[in-house]
Amino acid sequence: MTAQSSNKSNNTQSTQEIDLMALLGALLDRKYFIAGITALFMLVGIVYAVLSTPVYQATAMIQVEDGSASVPGFDDMAGMFESTSAAVTEIELLKSRSVIGEAVDTLKLDITAEPKLFPFIGNRAYRKFMPTNQGDLAEPSFGASSYAWGGESINIFRFDVPRYAINQEFTLVAQANNSLALLNSDGEQVLTGKVGEELTNGKFNLTVRELNARPGTEFILTRKDRLNTILDLQAAIGASEKGKDSGIINLSLQSSQPNYAEKVLDKVAAIYVRRNVERNSAEAQKSLEFLEVQLPEIKKQLEYAEQRFNDYQIKRQSINITLETQGVLEQVVKLETKLQELNLKRLELGRKFKKNHPAYQGIIEQIQAVEKQRDQLIGEVGSLPKTQQELLRLKRDVEVSNQIYTLLLSKTQELDIVRAGTVGNVRIIDYAEVNTSKPVKPKKALIVVMATMLGAMLSIAIVLIQKAIHKGVEDPSEIEALGIPVYASVPHSEHQDKLTNFIKTRKNKVAKAKRILALDNPADLSIEALRSLRTSLHFAMMEAKNNIIAISGPSPGVGKSFISVNLASVLAQSGKKVLIIDADMRKGYLQTQLGLKWDDGLSDYLSGRLNLAQVTKPTKVEGLSVITRGQIPPNPSELLMHSNFSKLVEEVSATYDIVIIDTPPILAVTDPAIVSAHTGTTLLVARFGQNHLREIELTRDRFDQNGIDVKGLVFNGVLKKASNAYGYYGYYNYEYKSDK
Repeated sequence: MTAQSSNKSNNTQSTQEIDLMALLGALLDRKYFIAGITALFMLVGIVYAVLSTPVYQATAMIQVEDGSASVPGFDDMAGMFESTSAAVTEIELLKSRSVIGEAVDTLKLDITAEPKLFPFIGNRAYRKFMPTNQGDLAEPSFGASSYAWGGESINIFRFDVPRYAINQEFTLVAQANNSLALLNSDGEQVLTGKVGEELTNGKFNLTVRELNARPGTEFILTRKDRLNTILDLQAAIGASEKGKDSGIINLSLQSSQPNYAEKVLDKVAAIYVRRNVERNSAEAQKSLEFLEVQLPEIKKQLEYAEQRFNDYQIKRQSINITLETQGVLEQVVKLETKLQELNLKRLELGRKFKKNHPAYQGIIEQIQAVEKQRDQLIGEVGSLPKTQQELLRLKRDVEVSNQIYTLLLSKTQELDIVRAGTVGNVRIIDYAEVNTSKPVKPKKALIVVMATMLGAMLSIAIVLIQKAIHKGVEDPSEIEALGIPVYASVPHSEHQDKLTNFIKTRKNKVAKAKRILALDNPADLSIEALRSLRTSLHFAMMEAKNNIIAISGPSPGVGKSFISVNLASVLAQSGKKVLIIDADMRKGYLQTQLGLKWDDGLSDYLSGRLNLAQVTKPTKVEGLSVITRGQIPPNPSELLMHSNFSKLVEEVSATYDIVIIDTPPILAVTDPAIVSAHTGTTLLVARFGQNHLREIELTRDRFDQNGIDVKGLVFNGVLKKASNAYGYYGYYNYEYKSDK
């Protein structure tokens, strides 16, 4: 494996590792951005918490007993109708569409009428208004009299709309003299009239009982779909059993209007309790209805039996029953009465159970046994005289009918008492009540904390994503891992920024300084780094074929011209005779830093229009000369490949101690490769955080393809950042100068 491929492998492995310290440093570098976003979200959270509408919770409590209470003295009768109900079953019954629907219809919850409030702050102003007297209204703010500012109220008794207008919003406008007007969403008038009157146009019906608002105030009126209103209320009402098998049901309802929550919850609980009573008394009611149907028939039978008995006695001239016959009669009547009771019970059980049920079969067996005893007794009557037999039969019919009628009448009265005394197996323990001093929503502190955390997490995520997307090199060790020595790390100079005007282009920033930093502030850390580079170049150029240095870079805006001019100035200040050539004949601007014009430069020499002496210009730095770019030619690469360039290189190499050629970016044009073929040393310039590692690698490969060995790289614009504080502060120069 070659050294280059080994370096690439190590670099790939290092890029796959997660540097936690670097991530922490990246966050510290953007601490002001993170703090700003976090503070912004916290402020939004505070504003939302202050302006949001408070939501209150009404609570109520219901007890579900094991069975319904019985009426004293009628335990045996009430036991027929006792029933047990689990709390879970009762909760489902309580939240059924039947119960909720009745509450919606009774309270007209499918009609909503709300005052129109000013955006954002109107709700808070409406809630905070405390009227001194009943009917007081708050003064409108900002002249917005069509909005409600406090104290406005409306009571809708009826609002019927066609099917197509369900869930549509209508605007009700209060007018003078207790009048009103109803407008649709298009602003067209639908109804008009006075409060208390029934307003109709054949399709729409509206009755407003009360209206307290200044003329011009608007209300939003909506007739909602009944089923959706029921479903929404079902979801809004909370019902849960307090503890396992406790039989205690806690009810809750949240609303921004405390009175609304109390009213709805109380109504639902009341309807539920009433229906529970009706459900528990239903068996007694059904039995009572059955007996009320049977009583007239039994009474007719009794009257008929009495009539036949009296007629027979008159016919036989008041024949009396003997003692023996009387004893048989009493036993037969007793059995007939018992048989009738068993038949009534059989009919009752027949409505509850199937005929093969054990309870039903038991009654049938009892009836059969009693019938057998009765038939045996009647068989004994055959030994009596015929007159006594007939008299016994008629007397038996009278006595049995009388006993049955008395029994049914007694049962009817008992059932009526049981039905009237039924109280159900549920009762309201606590009626609905709201603690208006402690709204359940919003949790202001929680909202502020959550908003702050959201802002912090979002800003941190943005910073980490930007770091992940931005692959600009910030550690010189990554460049050296490619096999390219880093000769110097040049810190970013704030003083240089003052000397520079930034011209924004579509892809980068081109800095055009009008003065030389090495002359204006020779103690700047950037210049100290270039002095270090000067020393490194002294040893690097010992084996070079000539004294010419070509400086290039991967892309525009990396600071090649800054490095070239200031390095040439530092070399000239050390007593060397230095020439700097601007070989970027397309966009070169070395002349701006040296205070010269671009004309009569390199392109003019290469085209043969001027000689070397004519294009070489002195500068204000002693020992430093410059050849500017000259006229912009249509074919810069062809001019560099001309023999005149080779001639130029030979002449200046012999005349000057060091020649620096500033070339364009190698990834943009091929000019640097042509120039570097004539130079002894080639340096690259990469900018901190701007050039990607892959860009630098491609730049080196581009020179390698042309047979040019890149000696090293100058890392320009290095910033002191927390994200790189743990890796390469050794590459960063420290200021060291006199305090005076």
